[in-house]
Amino acid sequence: VMGNSSEFQKAVKLVIDTVSFDKDSTVQVFEATIRVLGSLLSAHIIITDTKQPFGDMTIKDYDNELLYMAHDLAVRLLPAFENTKTGIPYPRVNLKKGVPPDSNNETCTAGAGSLLVEFGILSRLLGDSTFEWVARRAVKALWSLRNNNTGLLGNVVNIQTGHWVGKQSGLGAGSDSFYEYLLKSYILFGEKEDLEMFNDAYRNIQNHLRRGREACNEGEGDPPLYVNVNMFTGQLMNTWIDSLQAFFPGLQVLIGDVEDAICLHAFYYAIWKRYGALPERYNWQLQAPDVPFYPLRPELVESTYLLYQATKNPFYLHVGMDILQSLEKYTKAKCGYATLHHVVEKTKEDRMESFFLSETCKYLYLLFDEENPLHKSGNKYMFTTEGHIVSVDERFRNSLWQDILPEEDSTEKIKPNELKAVNFSSNCNRVPDERRYLLPLKSNYMRQIDRMVGLI
Repeated sequence: VMGNSSEFQKAVKLVIDTVSFDKDSTVQVFEATIRVLGSLLSAHIIITDTKQPFGDMTIKDYDNELLYMAHDLAVRLLPAFENTKTGIPYPRVNLKKGVPPDSNNETCTAGAGSLLVEFGILSRLLGDSTFEWVARRAVKALWSLRNNNTGLLGNVVNIQTGHWVGKQSGLGAGSDSFYEYLLKSYILFGEKEDLEMFNDAYRNIQNHLRRGREACNEGEGDPPLYVNVNMFTGQLMNTWIDSLQAFFPGLQVLIGDVEDAICLHAFYYAIWKRYGALPERYNWQLQAPDVPFYPLRPELVESTYLLYQATKNPFYLHVGMDILQSLEKYTKAKCGYATLHHVVEKTKEDRMESFFLSETCKYLYLLFDEENPLHKSGNKYMFTTEGHIVSVDERFRNSLWQDILPEEDSTEKIKPNELKAVNFSSNCNRVPDERRYLLPLKSNYMRQIDRMVGLI
């Protein structure tokens, strides 16, 4: 992304020469997929791109080694999908021995239902339906378990019985990327049912999770907020939100619900303004952190970047600068950047997650790099949930098999330009007036942020 071909080539060669997955190591299926499998596939796509938009990222004598490594890893993850009565995978697998004998039969919705992008890309690159099939089967199994009355899903499920162990329905931890990947799978693969599931899910989220006034910037009542509810009743379960939910405005940008995205983003930025970071959980009723650490998460930065791309409002450049300065001031350490143990006391932990580089720094860099090839590609690239870039092209829209959706016509596709925000509830059934987002509204939004900080 930064055009540093020599470092990219050095890193790729280091991985090829030194990394092996033939290890007696138990890993999380979800994290191994989005972090490791996703990065291998993204790098392979960049290396083999004939146009090389980022500069010369080719590797001399490259023989698809990263693709073969991705295949090797995915094969080692496949046992997680076996011997489950629902098709929903085990949360952990040993790379040498398969599913541990004492493995947990409970998994979260996001962990089991956010594998389709990476597994689908691998299947379509290899011409082998196995990986997409197991990931898609898991998504459809979870979808079939949604409540008949509310249409909502819980956050923890038993993979053998299909019983919901965690009945909380929300947009944060345990659920977030499930919704993200319904939409992104459609964008990549063009399967109609992915978009239909996302549209239904989004409609139910609006109906049951959204609180506050109907319009974002006008009317009486509190600013819009998405809360955690009981999946069976839609009743409020607690009074906290978590930092992972800050990804949702970015997802709303992708479907064109820009106005609601603006308002929700403002709420999270107001919390950032108060602490110089986002606490892992924030209790909006007590107006204080419930869980006070901040592990350098990227979700607010991601939404800021996508909102700037959608609106070109300079306000979001100011937000990005504010976030950048906070990171420099509070998290910079001798050898990198550190997790904040407490957002109020600003104490640090000796930990820097990989997503800080793959997402937080990358989105900040792209926010300010107007001339980046990504921005001149005509939306030819998409980010995975871990911030890896993959090209949106015909290779992934043409499957070489017909067994992915055996009970339906899998050839029915929707063209990319048909992706629009559908008619949801009245509060987001709007066509945004593009002109208003081009106006220099920094002062108006700063007043709104200051007002929200006061409320918080």
